[in-house]
Amino acid sequence: MYRELHTLAQRQLARNDGQLTLGATTLLHEVYLNIADRSTVSFPDRGHFMAYAARAMRGLIIDYARSRRTEKRGGAFHITGLGDSDASSPEPDVSTALDALGEALDTLAAAAPALAGLVDLHFFCGFSFAEIAEMRAVSERTVQRDWRKARLLLHDFLGESG
Repeated sequence: MYRELHTLAQRQLARNDGQLTLGATTLLHEVYLNIADRSTVSFPDRGHFMAYAARAMRGLIIDYARSRRTEKRGGAFHITGLGDSDASSPEPDVSTALDALGEALDTLAAAAPALAGLVDLHFFCGFSFAEIAEMRAVSERTVQRDWRKARLLLHDFLGESG
């Protein structure tokens, strides 16, 4: 299980294009401490545990990115190189994108918890549609339809088109 969780942590961090200095092992251990502190949490199966771990990792990454962006740490300043042609428009900050994604996923969880769970299982945990269908005792086609619904809702919540 440790190896699977470590791979999950690496996947979570890889989505940020190496812009965060947080390591996979550190993230995994922080998630373990987070889960160990909650004595009332129980998981009926492996899929629920992995989805919870993915959600906890996502939350920790967002918190880490926010703390790196704070004014105390120079978050108002943007580092530019001498060769930059347009220093007035810095690259989009990864923590801003993570905040937007986190808020969109929270909104999705409030509107449709089953769809938010599907996003956690497929996108963050890396389970295939067939594995998710087996976990949920539904057809793979149903999972694919739900995946499309979840993506459309997330695009809507993020304000994106297409």
